[in-house]
Order: sequence, then structure tokens, then C-alpha cells
Amino acid sequence: MFIYLDESGDLGFDFSRKKTTKKFVITLLVCNSDSVRKEFTKAVRRTLKNKLNQKKKNSRQITELKGINTTLEIKRYFFRNIKSNNWSIYALVLNKVRVETHLQTKVGKKKLYNFLARFLMEKLNLSNVQSNVELIVDRCKNKEEVRDFNQYLINQLEALLPLNTDLNIVHLTSHESTGLQAVDLFCWGIFRKYENNDMEWYKVYGDKVGFETEYLR
Repeated sequence: MFIYLDESGDLGFDFSRKKTTKKFVITLLVCNSDSVRKEFTKAVRRTLKNKLNQKKKNSRQITELKGINTTLEIKRYFFRNIKSNNWSIYALVLNKVRVETHLQTKVGKKKLYNFLARFLMEKLNLSNVQSNVELIVDRCKNKEEVRDFNQYLINQLEALLPLNTDLNIVHLTSHESTGLQAVDLFCWGIFRKYENNDMEWYKVYGDKVGFETEYLR
């Protein structure tokens, strides 16, 4: 099983600032087989080649898909290239307005993020996986934060896995992982749904959402 984790919005709490978001979204793209993982890789690469770099032979090539600057038409094209049904989306939307003040500090936000990631991961049915679970996370943490995140998740989720399987966590940039680019597209759509009441892109893939909740609603 391959799981890609990404987030949209921010964990800032100064709501007087225009750029501070009211919601923070964590999204998982769960691929239940290696063939599905490869299908997402092909879909991302095909979209980049056919829709974004088709007429850019002599100019700077676009190397990754991003939800925030990809048109709905291109997102639809990407989605049409996913033929398999053996995948799903899990999402947690944090209502930041109701987060307690002790979790708004630098240390508190790290604990909050780790807890939310664990909360969402626990919604997956990991008891029947046949091989190791590979969790690929967007690399935005320093070494200490990565170590704490990995140790926390592995310790908390170990009991949910079959005896002969492990949870392996890898931190990559979106440029290095087509799966992270794919989950970024879906995560952005969920964020837009809750932050801006914009359902346009979400409606395209909404039936693939296996779990979705607003935390501290």
C-alpha cells in the first residue's frame, strides 16, 4: 500500500492577517497496489507533457502539477487518465478558530500536526495489508521534526498493522514524487470546498473520498 500525504492552508493563528486561512486540511491519497501508484505517475507525466509543456519546447518546462495554479480543465484531464478504482482519498479539515491557545505555539503546532496526521491514518483499514505500508510525506520539516513525526506515527500505528508488515515513512519534495503532486490536486479541492465554498473541482472526484471530516467543527 502506498499512501501520499499533503496539506493545504496554514497553521497560523493570527486571523487579523489577510493570508491566514480559517481551515487547515490534511489529505491522504491511498493507492492499494503498485499498479495504481504507477497509474498516477503516468497520469501526472501525461498531463504535464500534453497539457502544460506541449508548446514550450524552447522555454522553461513545467515540472510539477500544483492544485493552486492548474486550471479546472487540466485537472479534469488528469482525472480522466486514472482508470483504476483501487484507490481512495481521506481528508481531515481542521477548524482553526476553535484550536486551544496552548496548541497555537511553535511546539503546540508540531504536536497538533502529528496528532491530526495520526487521527487520519487511523481511519484506514490497515489490518489486511499484504505488504509494508509506504507513507510518502511532503518534505517541509527539519530533521528534528521529521524524526519526531516518524517516531510518533510508527509508535501509534504499529498495533494496527499485521505482525509481518511495517510502516515506512519517506519525506520527499513534490518535485520528486508524482504521487505527492496528485494528492496536492485533491487536497487543494477539499481546501477550496471548506475555505471558499468552491465545489467545482471537488465534485469531479468527490465519489473517491472514502473518509472526510471537519475537526473542531
